[in-house]
Amino acid sequence: MFFQQLPPTRYDLRFSIAGTPIRVHPSFWLIAIVFGVSGDILLLPIWVLVVFVAILIHEWGHALAFRRHGQRSEILLYMMGGLTIPEPVYWGSGVGNASLTANQHIFISLAGPGAGFLLAALVWGGVLLAGGSVSIIMLLGFIPLPWDVLMPFGGRLLAAFVTMLLSVSIFWGLINLMPVYPLDGGSVARNIFVQADPIDGVRKSLWLSVIAGGVVALVGLIFFRSIFIAFLFALLAYQSYQALQHRF
Repeated sequence: MFFQQLPPTRYDLRFSIAGTPIRVHPSFWLIAIVFGVSGDILLLPIWVLVVFVAILIHEWGHALAFRRHGQRSEILLYMMGGLTIPEPVYWGSGVGNASLTANQHIFISLAGPGAGFLLAALVWGGVLLAGGSVSIIMLLGFIPLPWDVLMPFGGRLLAAFVTMLLSVSIFWGLINLMPVYPLDGGSVARNIFVQADPIDGVRKSLWLSVIAGGVVALVGLIFFRSIFIAFLFALLAYQSYQALQHRF
């Protein structure tokens, strides 16, 4: 499956933020560049920086939520976005991932999109405080660009950076909230279904993943004209269907 860890390479970028180890696989930069070359090539470095910041903040939201419940974690950025991988046990606490409650899992899953939405809100507020403006415009291309940002200083490059950061933060959060495995929304749906029906909840959540993945794939293809969205969600729907066949 695509949503799995990739083995380390000699070209990985490694650093840490507030004690959380972060590894950036070379495939992350490659995919960011591939999706950025369709726009203004002069803005490509800004696009790559925005994708890096937005996805890192998303995953760091998960990491902070894990830490709140006594677990350390590490972040991997790679070709499919990012993963936050918890350590089995927070040293000295005796708390393991399996001991987390369903509601705690839901909180951790929602913390990623929540962090992205919070980032977007702070950026939007900063623009307004600086005397700029943010207005809604049409959807454009692969990434919805619902904002037109005007800045009183910094010129075109700063405006492009802020516009992209708003767009990617919100878009990535919304995509991850879809109730499709293994996205955050799929994890939330699974935990809700299992709480309501411990015996058959997982199967029901997988069927929801299959249906929702197919619907989003069609919407992405027809309305957004995005082959990427169509391919991604069709693949995730198929993987959920395969899980149904193997488990039930």
